[in-house]
Amino acid sequence: MGIIQSSIATSAQSFKENDAHYRRLVSTLHEKRHVTFQGASQKIKERHLAAGKLLPRDRVHALIDPGAPFLELGVLAGGESSGAAQLGAGIITGIGRVQGRLCMIIANDSTIKGGTYFGMTAKKHVRAQKVARRYRLPTITLVDSGGAYFPEQAKVFPDEGQYGSVFHNIVRQSAEEIPQLAVVHGTCVAGGAYVPSLCEQVVIVRNQGYMFLGGPEITFAATGEKVDRESLGGAEMHTKVSGVTDHIADNDRHALAIMREIIAGLPRQGGYIRPPIKALPPRYDPKEIYGIVSNNPRFPTNTREILARLLDDSRFSEFKPDHGDTLLCGFAHIHGFEVGVLANLGVLFTESALKAAHFIDLCCKRQVPLLFLADIAGFMVGRDAERSGIAKAGAKMITAMSSANVPKFNLIIGGSYGAGHLAMCSRQFEPDLVFGWPNGRAGLMGPDQAATTLAMVQRQKRERDGEVWSDEEEEAFKVPIKEQFESFADIYNFAGNLWIDDVIDPVETRTVLGLALDLAARRPLEATKFGVFRM
Repeated sequence: MGIIQSSIATSAQSFKENDAHYRRLVSTLHEKRHVTFQGASQKIKERHLAAGKLLPRDRVHALIDPGAPFLELGVLAGGESSGAAQLGAGIITGIGRVQGRLCMIIANDSTIKGGTYFGMTAKKHVRAQKVARRYRLPTITLVDSGGAYFPEQAKVFPDEGQYGSVFHNIVRQSAEEIPQLAVVHGTCVAGGAYVPSLCEQVVIVRNQGYMFLGGPEITFAATGEKVDRESLGGAEMHTKVSGVTDHIADNDRHALAIMREIIAGLPRQGGYIRPPIKALPPRYDPKEIYGIVSNNPRFPTNTREILARLLDDSRFSEFKPDHGDTLLCGFAHIHGFEVGVLANLGVLFTESALKAAHFIDLCCKRQVPLLFLADIAGFMVGRDAERSGIAKAGAKMITAMSSANVPKFNLIIGGSYGAGHLAMCSRQFEPDLVFGWPNGRAGLMGPDQAATTLAMVQRQKRERDGEVWSDEEEEAFKVPIKEQFESFADIYNFAGNLWIDDVIDPVETRTVLGLALDLAARRPLEATKFGVFRM
């Protein structure tokens, strides 16, 4: 396995300019995260604390093992595109260790609109359940929710993948012997009450946790019966009378301690199916990635230099190094876990697409997880490319990638456009996890290409109609198109819509991928049956 030799000069002016630009991008990322982590206003949080409750993030940290990492997913879900939901979408989801066991933790953020479910809240909850199912992770839901947010019922109620799918997933995973557990920390109304009711074991906090399909007001309106919250759905009633809950806790910390005891009693999780070797750090500082990533999208980034700062010991056993050189393929390790890497180094030609299909086939036969590092303008176009069979070769690559049943991960490290975005295992092909760097962009095509294409169509139409179209008018026509495509392609738009699982800092990438590959190394082996390869 060869060692990648870096040729980067950190003293070069271009490196310094790239570095300064990227540090500004990273600063923006951390500012956005800070908004999510801060959550609601201080006034709302103080009212929450005055009621004797832990804040939602403090509940998560009290549940997981001290010092254990928490791989949070969907931190930036919500964003400006989700209506009333704030960044984070009013729910916390992520993977952490509880009593040494890897668990999916889902916590309602009751400081944001009472923990109610917006469309994005439901989507984020369902996404976490999907990850938990793939890795057979026990799911612990820290419930404190007023149910569906009525103004967004079209996004919450009628379709699959919305709030009802949360219930369906709990049932299906329980049937598959994936433990479903809940702690009731606050008032759970209507649909909010069904989440713990469907779980296998439930802890509820005395004088704080309440569960009812209809609260006192709805009960009076429907039946004329006057009843207080405690007798209608309090901890004593549900644990001693209805039997809906199983354990009473005196406060949040007590409830989480009981849940930790429940987790300790679960059957032991299986060990590594793909055991790691000794991990070694890269030979080059990952922080140098800031100065390597081009600050101008028109100039490509040398992906080989990126790999030298992500892979163990900067070692990369390259596959077909002298063929299809616009796609790097090869075997490597990250935190000791073997991985097959596919990294763009230009547009995809017929040779590079066929090379990818061959390499993916090898990884499937050897049960090696796949990591796609996407920085791709697309597949090559033009007469020569079409005559070389680029469509057929691209179809082979997509067939191999889509068919592969080994764990798959996608990381957008630059521009990721068109069919090239799809071929590099984008969300549509159900990779295990998808991340992006702050400089990432994705879309049907780049803003300049989109504006030029649509302008050509418009010019042809005007010529047919006998109209004159000046160069100035054409440039003015292009401006809003470029702005629209640039706004859509922004990586934070993808994170806000949960089209990726999170935006991560390049210096965090080894840790995040190491945690992901640790999960993958425990996933049962699964044979791959490929679709038809058109010859």
